[in-house]
Amino acid sequence: MTLIPHCQWGINFFVFGYINCTDMNIGGISLSATGYIQVRAYTAIAQIPLEDVAIAVTDSGGKLIALRLTDKNGKIIPIAVSTPDFADSQEPTTGPKPFTSVNLTAHIEDYEDIEIENLQSFADTVSIQQLAMIPLAELPTDWNKAEIFETTPQNL
Repeated sequence: MTLIPHCQWGINFFVFGYINCTDMNIGGISLSATGYIQVRAYTAIAQIPLEDVAIAVTDSGGKLIALRLTDKNGKIIPIAVSTPDFADSQEPTTGPKPFTSVNLTAHIEDYEDIEIENLQSFADTVSIQQLAMIPLAELPTDWNKAEIFETTPQNL
């Protein structure tokens, strides 16, 4: 089954809860290394892990990188993101930033959606994103709103 040309669908998503996508290139920058994004989703106040939160990660142009579903511990299989080489992040530069910016969206029924813009992934690093999901019972008139967070670039 091929729903998005650069993604591997099938049993991985429907049984194991993940999809990996390839062919990531950002503005002609050499992306020769890999960084990882790990997510932990939980209820906002009690911090109880949430299972089956749908996590989508896209590049800055909206192209899908990966989909995941959280497990009973509220975690996902880490998402690999193509990044500039590790050596590019060791000294200040005025050139291209030494990280890859991605966008992350989290959705589960009866909770407010979360959107994170410009989440940064560095080479050989696991970026951990904590998602405090707010039950809609606490915000009954906000059923169609999303909490949007923007990550500002690092001053490198």
